[in-house]
Amino acid sequence: MARARTPADLVGAQPGPPFEITFDGRPVSALPGQSVAAALWAADILAWRTTRVGGRPRGAFCGIGQCYDCLATINGSPNRRACLVPARPGDAITTQEGHGHGHLGV
Repeated sequence: MARARTPADLVGAQPGPPFEITFDGRPVSALPGQSVAAALWAADILAWRTTRVGGRPRGAFCGIGQCYDCLATINGSPNRRACLVPARPGDAITTQEGHGHGHLGV
């Protein structure tokens, strides 16, 4: 049986050791150089925000920072594009509800 190859295998990448971030309090493993969205995807987390109208789940769509579907609250800061933000050890990602400013009552 053929061995499954990852993109890192294909390019011969030698990433550093994994580190931990959290998503809604749950530990998630990330690798140096991964975006927050890539780390969440690797952990089978596909949605980390809900829409303002209807509360529909959203995650990464375009993956290049153009569509804004991947907005997340990262370390308490809402509306961060998870596909562009590099994951850092200890980052706390939380599900963003709507526009991310619910605490302001807007």
